[in-house]
Amino acid sequence: MDLKEIKKLLDILSRSDVLEMEIEEEGRHLRIRFKEAEVRRELIPMPSAPHQMNPIQVPPETSSPGKEGEGKAPSVPEGTKVFNSPMVGTFYRAPAPGADPFVKKGDKVSAGTTLCIIEAMKIMNEIKAEEDVEIVDILVENEDPVEFGQPLFILRPL
Repeated sequence: MDLKEIKKLLDILSRSDVLEMEIEEEGRHLRIRFKEAEVRRELIPMPSAPHQMNPIQVPPETSSPGKEGEGKAPSVPEGTKVFNSPMVGTFYRAPAPGADPFVKKGDKVSAGTTLCIIEAMKIMNEIKAEEDVEIVDILVENEDPVEFGQPLFILRPL
């Protein structure tokens, strides 16, 4: 068996559900064994775009009457808009533990001001204001996991 035949055989096997094959020919012995993950990668098509998940649904706490409806789409006061998470990750309100938060309710910030950090795959991504805004509400707690498209802030454009 030459290299060209072996490559062709590998190509054929990678598209089948065979995990292991052994061939003996003219005193030569060839054994091919795929790791399960390698076979699955070839057999199961992977999505080309990241999977978009719905925001985490949090049941309301009965002990706090003001928490009714939490976990659902936030009610947006007139003249405000919701700022959604641009990615999946962990939400941080401050640059370091014990440090002051980037923004607080009532703060007025200009475009380019850091609102929070979202850690994704060990990378700290600064999330910045797209325009001059007032922070009306912060919908996520520090160190909470967030999903793509999950509401993070209610902002009032200035």
